[in-house]
Amino acid sequence: MTGIGLAGATRVESITASSAIEGVVVDAGRIQGLVADGAEPRRFRNRNEREFAGYRDAMDEISRAATGLEALSVPYVLHLHRLLFGHTDGGGGRLKTEQNLIVSYEHGHREVLFTPPSPRETEFLLPDLFDRYRQAVADQAAHPILLVGALVLDFLAIHPVADGNGRLARLITTHALFQQGYSVSRYVSIEQRMFQTRDAYYDAMYASQRGWPEGEHDIWPWIGYLVDVLAAAYDDFEARVVARRNLAAGSKQDQVRRYILDHAPTVFRFRDVRSALPGISDPTIKRVLADLRRDGAIELVDDQASGRLSAWRRRAHGAEQNPKTATLK
Repeated sequence: MTGIGLAGATRVESITASSAIEGVVVDAGRIQGLVADGAEPRRFRNRNEREFAGYRDAMDEISRAATGLEALSVPYVLHLHRLLFGHTDGGGGRLKTEQNLIVSYEHGHREVLFTPPSPRETEFLLPDLFDRYRQAVADQAAHPILLVGALVLDFLAIHPVADGNGRLARLITTHALFQQGYSVSRYVSIEQRMFQTRDAYYDAMYASQRGWPEGEHDIWPWIGYLVDVLAAAYDDFEARVVARRNLAAGSKQDQVRRYILDHAPTVFRFRDVRSALPGISDPTIKRVLADLRRDGAIELVDDQASGRLSAWRRRAHGAEQNPKTATLK
């Protein structure tokens, strides 16, 4: 990601993470080519790459219009859905025509967690949701984050399309946050934090959906989760700004060294350094990592991993030569 800047690095993280939440994973070596504008469909190797590029298109649609976003509506959301599946054989841009279910196989058998409204009910509920949301925003009926959270929770409960509801919900989250003036997601990936906390993401969602058809659900588990994600994003953004200001002087190797020793998490990955210092090449980062490891300042958490997949731990001053391996969370 050399030279693409913080916003560019965040874009890649968001596309990758939001896709991965739904099991749409592509080879790490293919990501840069797939996120590039105008990636040619004939060069896609499989459906995952096509859907990955579709998320890129939908996200870029929102980002390009960030200063003049179209109001959320059924036609606009179906337009985003059409972009999501624009590189596949179709299926995008239409509301569901058959009943869908939210199921889990966690306990070794199929368990229905939630039954969304029927296709016929969806035709009424979805436009009504957007109408009520726009009116609530205009009336300043509640804090903007509360309104955004309620919008996304209801959208996920309606589950209006056959495939891609989760990705659409995260796109809507970004759109609504932009409209409300919360533009941190341009520089820190909200989707990456959701991916890293996906168990809590699903737990909060399902906790808040219980009783939804009867109007007896509790919105606060989901709102609490969303607030925590946004607060962490703003903390991360502040830390990145401070770190970049402090790292501005010195050679590129010095910048990498100072970031790792003074600003990186205790346990960090190659991508963390790359995201924090997007103007510095991968070979330079690898060289500093090797030097710091040789000096005993850092160590590999997982000796089986290598390259960009490696997890590193910064060693405390005076630590023993062979401390126990930290547990990644």
